[in-house]
Amino acid sequence: MNITKETIVGEIVAHDYRTAAIFKSHGIDFCCKGNRSIEEVSATKSLSPDSLISELSELQTQTKAATNDYQSWPLDLLADYIEKKHHRYVESTSTQLKQYLARLCEVHGKQHAELFEIAEQFYASAGELAQHMKKEELILFPAIRKMVSAQHAHQKMETPHFGTVKNPIEMMKQEHDIEGERFRIIDKLSKQYTPPQDGCNTYKVTFALLKEFEDDLHQHIHLENNILFPKALELEKVLA
Repeated sequence: MNITKETIVGEIVAHDYRTAAIFKSHGIDFCCKGNRSIEEVSATKSLSPDSLISELSELQTQTKAATNDYQSWPLDLLADYIEKKHHRYVESTSTQLKQYLARLCEVHGKQHAELFEIAEQFYASAGELAQHMKKEELILFPAIRKMVSAQHAHQKMETPHFGTVKNPIEMMKQEHDIEGERFRIIDKLSKQYTPPQDGCNTYKVTFALLKEFEDDLHQHIHLENNILFPKALELEKVLA
């Protein structure tokens, strides 16, 4: 999308929901007052329209990274990647989505009662995922890194306090199943993240973000369940 000073804010967000975060960071209402041009909103916030256009255009040029061969990665690198990419994404996006869902429930809850259940499911998921990720960061991932270090140093691995690495892994997998089910419920309630005809831009952005969150969670769980965890169990056997 070619963005100019005359381009309407609401149209930009409708084209690429990620731009909503930029408008929000500048205090620009992209929803109820989304019918204003870039030049108009820039003037109200004492912003340079060219600077705002540059910021929006840069976001549009960002493309997804090439597919990585995660199977070939060392386990400690994979754990670092999951923590820095997926854990950080969950932390930052959860906060944003909570704000959007609260707003939707307030404005559209009477007409769309399912929003309250969607919000309830997401709030529960965000809280559980926060605890889940801390357990990985403080218990499981450090254990995996120690195993990798022991293998490189040709040293015997000390038995961790939780016994075998299989114990925390099984717990993590069970929690993955719970979150997967929560998002199946959200997917159904939102009609596969399809905003209603009377949905405002905030509605569209929220549902797009929820879909993105679910996609990221699926990738996150895939990397752990199908690559990191099996290889960690295999490495533990080798070290034993």
